[in-house]
Amino acid sequence: MLARKAGVVIHIGSIQGRLPLYDSTLPYAAAKAGLINYSKGLSKEVSPQGIRVLTVSHGWIMMESSERMMERITDSSRISLDQATQSVMDALGGIDGGTIPTI
Repeated sequence: MLARKAGVVIHIGSIQGRLPLYDSTLPYAAAKAGLINYSKGLSKEVSPQGIRVLTVSHGWIMMESSERMMERITDSSRISLDQATQSVMDALGGIDGGTIPTI
């Protein structure tokens, strides 16, 4: 990329890099925060040479590991699954990964 003076680097971040869920995924959040800051620094270094560096931070994605996290929250907080899910949505700024935006 440097030789061609063109290219794009894309890092997959996470909203938790900026809004960590302290009670459940702090190591993950810290790693993503580090990646976000690394991407910003790399961008400042290589963008004058024609290379773009981007970080894409997705919102909530319900998958097997997310379900296990919800179960841990329900067990430790003694709340329902819906309440646990809502507490995570609130902590992430109300992002609902189940909703597909229309364009």
